[in-house]
Amino acid sequence: MLQKKEDSLKGHAIKLLQGINVADRYKADSIFTKMFVRALRVNHSFLYPFDSLFTISRLYAPDSSFRIFTWQMVVSDNLTRQHGAIQMKTADGSLKLFPLIDKSDVTENFADTIGNNYGWMGAVYYKVILTKYGDRNYYTLLGYDENNIRTNRKVIEVLKFNDGQPVFGSRIFNAPGNSIKASNPARYVMEYKKDAGPRLTYDESLNMIIMEHLVSETNEPNKKWTLIGDGDYEGFKWMEGRWVYVSKIFNEMTPDGKAPVPVPLRDDKGNIDDTKLKEN
Repeated sequence: MLQKKEDSLKGHAIKLLQGINVADRYKADSIFTKMFVRALRVNHSFLYPFDSLFTISRLYAPDSSFRIFTWQMVVSDNLTRQHGAIQMKTADGSLKLFPLIDKSDVTENFADTIGNNYGWMGAVYYKVILTKYGDRNYYTLLGYDENNIRTNRKVIEVLKFNDGQPVFGSRIFNAPGNSIKASNPARYVMEYKKDAGPRLTYDESLNMIIMEHLVSETNEPNKKWTLIGDGDYEGFKWMEGRWVYVSKIFNEMTPDGKAPVPVPLRDDKGNIDDTKLKEN
């Protein structure tokens, strides 16, 4: 049953992004949302992956307590909105769903707002990190937002549940003396030049969120559309219930032309060493 419903959803999911004009995209979004909710109402749908809906982000929490769906719709060159929902795992397989309503375009302080699912700041999420402190679970989401015609954003969003209700945003970013985060924001926001691509990822071996340091091409750091990655990395490490800022993660730099390679087959003059060739 769910396979058939998924097949029916595919075309509308593609039109969300590829619709010829905004009216087509709005129509596709409306039809997709209604059909998707009907599919999720099928008993035990939580276990069904919907993995052919490649324009929709589908992420399970590491503890499988919920999954979160997010997607975007381009309204105009200067406005992109995100839609989504949280599906909770239930004992009887029935549907418990929290719709996510993007309020970012009517919110004055994006980085400082804490809200429920009806006051969501909007992003397409690509990673969920589970951390714990005491008896509380924190789900940290890494997301992407094609913000406007001049900039894109990547975000670190903390999700927690209070009495079973989702809350987005938490003042658990600790960075004393660091100007970018001195305001103790509710979420961390990387806003940067439209065609730049700074990294924001999670390194399991280091147990750290790693992001590329941003610099202004024109020495005007307050102008977000001038910011690009400089190849240096900073990050956050989970310590005692907080994401603690680390100013520099990788201290060693590889000189140009000196990247490590497995046992080189040529000597300094460029001649092949037959012995090493045979060994390899």
